[in-house]
Amino acid sequence: MTSNPSVLQLGFIPLVDCAPLVVARELGLDRRHGLAFELRRQASWAAVRDRLISGELDAAHALAGMVHGLQAGIGGPQVDMAVLLTLNQNGQAITLSTRLADALAQMRTLGKALATLPRPAVFAQTFPTGTHAMWLYYWLAAQGVDPMRDVRIVTLPPPQMPWAMESGEIDGYCAGEPWSAQAEARGLGRRVIRSGEIWPGHPEKVLACRRDFIDADPGRAVALTATVLEACRWLDDADNRREAVEWLARPDVIDQPAAQVAACLLPDEPAVAERTRLRFHGGGEVNMPWLSDGYWFRRQFRRWGLLDGAEAMDREAVAAVQQVAIYRDAARVSGVAVSPHDIRGSVLFDGGRA
Repeated sequence: MTSNPSVLQLGFIPLVDCAPLVVARELGLDRRHGLAFELRRQASWAAVRDRLISGELDAAHALAGMVHGLQAGIGGPQVDMAVLLTLNQNGQAITLSTRLADALAQMRTLGKALATLPRPAVFAQTFPTGTHAMWLYYWLAAQGVDPMRDVRIVTLPPPQMPWAMESGEIDGYCAGEPWSAQAEARGLGRRVIRSGEIWPGHPEKVLACRRDFIDADPGRAVALTATVLEACRWLDDADNRREAVEWLARPDVIDQPAAQVAACLLPDEPAVAERTRLRFHGGGEVNMPWLSDGYWFRRQFRRWGLLDGAEAMDREAVAAVQQVAIYRDAARVSGVAVSPHDIRGSVLFDGGRA
């Protein structure tokens, strides 16, 4: 601990997977590394983007896909971005209105279920290049529904989604917890698939910053990464997660009933397979900024017409974003094992590979 810690402004969205930032502050892990975290709740992912770009935020809990989108100049101005580590895997869901979920259960195919609606279906995601958009598009396409032509897609902040479903503005959405849990608790809709079922072990939120934040002080970037990495490790223990529930449920964080937060955070649901559950560390496997994860997002951007250019361009761009060297240094500081590889192999629910 230092007498004059370096103060960092960190942004987050009120989601269960912001937990590592909250835990790091509550446990004083930041102070151990000579830092002082000031957490700034944001209203939307667009707000996170804008404040990262402007420098109002030093780093943030961010959508993995959003970071790669900014690097590519989509979803905002082109900015040299960095992923310091992955905060979590899994933990999101696609929720359909009760009416549409019932139709899907009866009709067995999504296309037929959508045909029962009185108007073209409207689905919501949280940011155009974000993870929720990519999970939603991938799932729809796997059901034979073209997300660019057969339905209308809108962007909404996660806390607004249950209310938009209640008012009939949207028929389904993809978001992080506890917003699917809230729709179910209020009888508005049902989860039809968890993101971890679409891609078991997928990257979700990351600790993101601008590249110049690292260039200005690499040692500070390592300290920040090590701090949050240790918080992720602490969250591997179920008893620790129970302690974190109250911190997350507070009005200045998620502002939702502790029981709803606990249902999303605690890994004790027998119906949810271990490999698809919300994970924060997994011995470090979760946190590695795998290069292959970045390649997948850029392939999806091309698939949906968001990105031009040859895939040969991806290697340099992804290596610049996924800060593997910073992560390895932080892991050494924190005593976390690191894979000697920068690439991993993943299989999605329809047999696609990442």
